[in-house]
Amino acid sequence: MQLVLASSSTRRRELLKNAGFEFEVCPSKVQEVRRPGEIPEDYARRAAREKALDVAASRGPGTLVLGADTVVDCDGQILGKPVSPDDAARMLRLLSGRAHRVITGVCLVQAPALVEALDYETTFVTFRQLDVEEIRAYVRSREPFDKAGAYGIQGLASRFVTRISGCYFNVVGLPVPLVYEVLKPYLKG
Repeated sequence: MQLVLASSSTRRRELLKNAGFEFEVCPSKVQEVRRPGEIPEDYARRAAREKALDVAASRGPGTLVLGADTVVDCDGQILGKPVSPDDAARMLRLLSGRAHRVITGVCLVQAPALVEALDYETTFVTFRQLDVEEIRAYVRSREPFDKAGAYGIQGLASRFVTRISGCYFNVVGLPVPLVYEVLKPYLKG
């Protein structure tokens, strides 16, 4: 099985590698833009599908391409990657003392354009109340800037999380058990 990850995310690469998958990396050039009225689950799945199809179009027939997209949903507000320090601080204030959902869409495409699987995983995460200085210090760390919702659960923000319900790996960026189920029919025994 030839597998390609359609993402430049170091976290996704690390998760796949740690789970024993062999793959190459070819980031998609698709822009992540939510459509008006699109619910978080549909947005995450559509973005994952578009990324996988984008990369699969340039691959040899039969190549498997895995696309993924993670979004954070806090009371209907979709939080993508912050565009500035102020945006990161705004997101963290919104998450402070509350629960939110982390949704990752996953799509497996067989090149050139056959969608083999399209699904998503949802994990519920609760933050403790954050004070202004904690938010400032975290933003200064630069950790929030390439992460949906402006935080990385596996890093400094682990101090903020009081509860998680669902797949931890989903919050890191890739629901490994779901990916395994999607890839299982293609694995050699």
